[in-house]
Amino acid sequence: MIFDKKTVRYYYWLLVEFVKKNFKILLFSFFLSFVVILLTVSLSPLFYRQFFINKKEVIGMVGKYDVDNLPKEITEKISSGLVYISQGQVIPLLASFWEIKDGGRRFRFHLKNNLLWNDGKEFSAYDINFRFKDVGIKIIDEKTIDFYLKEPSAVFPFLLTKPIIRYPLIGVAGLYRVHRVKKKYDVINELILYPNKKGLPILVYKFYPSETKLVAAYKLGEVKEIRIYKKSLADIFKKWRNSKIERLVDYSQLMTLLINHQNNILKEKEIKNALIMAIPPEFYQDVGEPALGPIPPSSWAYNPALKQNVYNEDAAAKIIKKNLPKNVSFNLFSSYDYYSIATNIKDYFEKVGLPIKIKIFSYQKPKEFDFLLVFLKLADDPDQYLLWHSTQSNANFIHYKNVKVDKLLEEGREMLAVEERKKIYQEYQKVIVDDPPGLFLYYPYVYVIKRK
Repeated sequence: MIFDKKTVRYYYWLLVEFVKKNFKILLFSFFLSFVVILLTVSLSPLFYRQFFINKKEVIGMVGKYDVDNLPKEITEKISSGLVYISQGQVIPLLASFWEIKDGGRRFRFHLKNNLLWNDGKEFSAYDINFRFKDVGIKIIDEKTIDFYLKEPSAVFPFLLTKPIIRYPLIGVAGLYRVHRVKKKYDVINELILYPNKKGLPILVYKFYPSETKLVAAYKLGEVKEIRIYKKSLADIFKKWRNSKIERLVDYSQLMTLLINHQNNILKEKEIKNALIMAIPPEFYQDVGEPALGPIPPSSWAYNPALKQNVYNEDAAAKIIKKNLPKNVSFNLFSSYDYYSIATNIKDYFEKVGLPIKIKIFSYQKPKEFDFLLVFLKLADDPDQYLLWHSTQSNANFIHYKNVKVDKLLEEGREMLAVEERKKIYQEYQKVIVDDPPGLFLYYPYVYVIKRK
C-alpha cells in the first residue's frame, strides 16, 4: 500500500493531536508498565524458588569425614535408629516393640512393617549392622532380631538409637536422602541432602580442615552458615551487616582436666577442691558454661542442687602449701588446639603454689602424666558406666576408683523406670563431684554465624 504525501501528513497530525489530548494518560501508562516490568524481573527468581524449588542451606563444618564416619547431626537426618529417647523414655522408631527375655540377658526386637530404604528397597532385620562389644546378634526372621548380653542390662535399648545406614550412605525412614557426595581420596568434601518431606530445605554440607579455613570459606561466600568454637574468630563478623551471630552451648562435650590417680598428692579430695577454687570466674567468660558435674543441664537426669564452684585463691593456696612437698612440679598434657586453655590453667595453679609444666601431645594420649586436658564426648543418656566405672578403660587409664560411684552406675543400668533412674543418677552426681576423676571445667560455647 502506497501513501501519498497528503495522507502521511494527515496521519502525522492525527497522531500529534492524540498524544496532546491523552499525554497524561500515556505518560502514566508508560510509567506503570515500566514499574511492573522492573518488579517482574527482580522478583521472578524469588517466586521461582518459593514455588518451584526448595530453599537451599549451605553449611560449613570442620572435620575429616568418610562414609563410615559422619557427624551425628547429619546421620540423624539421613536415617533412623530402632528407638529414640525422649525425656528418659525409650520410644520405638524402626522397631514396633521389644521383649525382654532370660532375665534381661536377651532382647527381642520386632520391626515395623513396610519400611523402605531411601533407594526403594525393603528394609529387614538382615540389614541391621550394629557392632557391639560383648553383645551377640541373631536374626530370627525378616522382622525379628535378638540381642544376647553377657550380663543383664535394663538400659540396653538406650544403645539402639544410632541411625542404621547402608553403604554408601543410604538411610531408612530419614527426613533426608543423600543426593550427591563429592570425595577426594575417600574423604568427603561436600555432601548434598535432598528432603523426603515437603517444606524442608535442600542441605549442602561442606567440610574444611580447620576453623581458619572455614572462616575464609564464609568470607568468600562458599557457605552461608558456619559453627566455630573460638570467640576471636566469631568476633570478626560482629560488624558484618549481612550476618548474625548466635552463641549456643554445646552440651555434647565437656572440657575436663583429668588427674592421674597414681599421683598420691593430686588424688586427695582436699587438693582437688583447692584446684577448683583456684580457677577464677573470668576463665569461663569466653570459653563455655561452667560445669558443676559430668551430666549437663540439658539432661533429664541433671541435678540442679549440686554445690556451686567457689573461687577462693587464698584458701586454695593454704591447702596447697599444707599438702605439697617442696621442690615438686607436675606436668599438664594438652593438644595444641587447647594450648591457650592449658596456659591459663597453669597460671592459676602456679598462683596458689602448684608448679606446672605444659607438654603437647598429638594423637596418642600420654602414658605418664599428672594432668590431661581433654574434651569428653557425652551421650544423650546419663549412663556414664563406660566413662567412670573402675572396670572400664577410661577410668583405668587415670587409675580412678570410687566404690560408691561404681555401685550407683551399676544400679543405673539395672533400673528401667525413669523416675527411679533419675534418683540414682542425681545421687551419682553428688558422689562423683565430692571425689571427681578430675576437674569438670565447662561445656564449650559454639558460635553460629549465618547470613541474614
